Amino acid sequence: MKINFFNLLFIATLVFSLSACGNKNKEEAKQVELTEMQKLVADYAEVELYANLDHLTDGDRQALVKLIEVAEIMDNLFWKDAIGDKDEFLNSIENEDALKYALINYGPWDRLNGNQAFIDEFNEKPLGANYYPNDITKEEFNSFDNPDKMSWYTLIRRDDAGKLKCVWYHEEYAQEIERAAQLLDEAAELVSDKEFQTYLRLRATALRTDDYLTSDLAWMDMKNNKIDFVVGPIESYEDAFMGVKAAHSGQILIKDLEWSKNIEHFNEILPQLQAGLPVPPEYKTESATNSGDMNVYNAIYYGGDCNSGSKNIAINLPNDPRVHATKGSRKLQLKNSMEAKFNTILLPIAELLIDETQLKHVKFEDAFFQNVMFHEVAHGLGVKYTINSKKAVREALEEYYSPVEEAKADIAGLYMVTQLYEMGEFPEKDLMDNYVTFMAGIFRSVRFGVASSHGKANMMEFYYLKERGAFVKNEETGKYSVNFEKMKAAVAEMVNDIIVIQGDGNLQAAKNWVDTKSNIDEELQKDLDKIAQAGIPKDIVFKQGVKVLGLD
Repeated sequence: MKINFFNLLFIATLVFSLSACGNKNKEEAKQVELTEMQKLVADYAEVELYANLDHLTDGDRQALVKLIEVAEIMDNLFWKDAIGDKDEFLNSIENEDALKYALINYGPWDRLNGNQAFIDEFNEKPLGANYYPNDITKEEFNSFDNPDKMSWYTLIRRDDAGKLKCVWYHEEYAQEIERAAQLLDEAAELVSDKEFQTYLRLRATALRTDDYLTSDLAWMDMKNNKIDFVVGPIESYEDAFMGVKAAHSGQILIKDLEWSKNIEHFNEILPQLQAGLPVPPEYKTESATNSGDMNVYNAIYYGGDCNSGSKNIAINLPNDPRVHATKGSRKLQLKNSMEAKFNTILLPIAELLIDETQLKHVKFEDAFFQNVMFHEVAHGLGVKYTINSKKAVREALEEYYSPVEEAKADIAGLYMVTQLYEMGEFPEKDLMDNYVTFMAGIFRSVRFGVASSHGKANMMEFYYLKERGAFVKNEETGKYSVNFEKMKAAVAEMVNDIIVIQGDGNLQAAKNWVDTKSNIDEELQKDLDKIAQAGIPKDIVFKQGVKVLGLD
């Protein structure tokens, strides 16, 4: 065969193309291998945390710089809560994307995927995080005779003989705690609001002593503060062993004066909401004081526990039942974080999984904001102590308290919206807005996974409502629609079931419910896979700090 120049050119081009194709395939395979971690990082959409600070005094703005430093100290202490030595852990990670994901999760375990390790060198996350020895057993802990072992503010360690001992946070972390306390004292000298000033000073004392009651009461007394700072060991979700050890957190908030004024009225009718719970009389005898407050804030800094994995969008504190009994609780709605999650996550999920005829009911201000707000209100209603033994429900239900309590808050909050509508508080409202938005919200929160109390709670709610026909799935379209009457009835029924378990201190019932219903079945998994394939983020991560706020 005669081969001319053009034949040679064609053959050379073909060989080069095949070679390039082979190299391309190798590169693509390599790229797929590398991008698995990148996909995990992309599950968190970056949001800039900013709020208008123009209404603050120069002293307030100077104080914010100090408060951010305190929050950074809480962030470092939470690393110790979660894993131990932060620097040793982070320095061991070579992959840049794995490092980014480790920073989001405060460790090598994926908080939105059942705490599965995403770094090969690590096994399962210890149930007790770093609050307890890794080899501790329930039997050993229960037989440990020490009155401080169930304190929110003690670590369980071993002495030289290998026996258990309690160590207070302020002793274990003395250097960090003293620096944080000094900064709080300095910030107190700068802020303009006297009640906030008092709180900061008392919180400094609390950090130094691990006695938080006085500072919690002072926090409850604040009414006109434009800045808020939730700081210290707060929530106990990190402790999956006994569910009691508090995790370090620092969250700085700026009050939204206009939105706060719009919702302040609801605080006055909390006793009516408590009396209207659909439970037997003996389960609603505790008083729901209306001396707490309900306000709207924009968050400007998340540090520590509140910044790990899924970010909170509302706050109901303090957790101390002694404070609830005398002053109630404060319900703080984080509007900017809430709106970011609604627009970035919930709305796209609704467009994917909610029937087109009901999409119009998925709304932010008239539904999502209200559902979240009354979730926080619901934490303060129901029972805090068991009916017969008068034992704290948190203690009675042990590690099952958190998912049961979160389910109560979700479902009782939705019940209260219905109550308020029937009381004439929302004359222009369409309750379907709340019900359909709630349904879409379940798919958002279920993605938090079985390692999250909120994720477990949403799975429990999903199956409970499904079994009662509160929603149906169109098998052809794969989309869900809410049955109004069945949803309304199922919500009331579920409120009763949860509060009775809590009031009875029924640990076995709580365990059975959580263990059997906080899982993802095949059908639900297909829906979650559809969400993942659509590239919808699971949560948000923040660009935050002094520079973002213009305070540098």
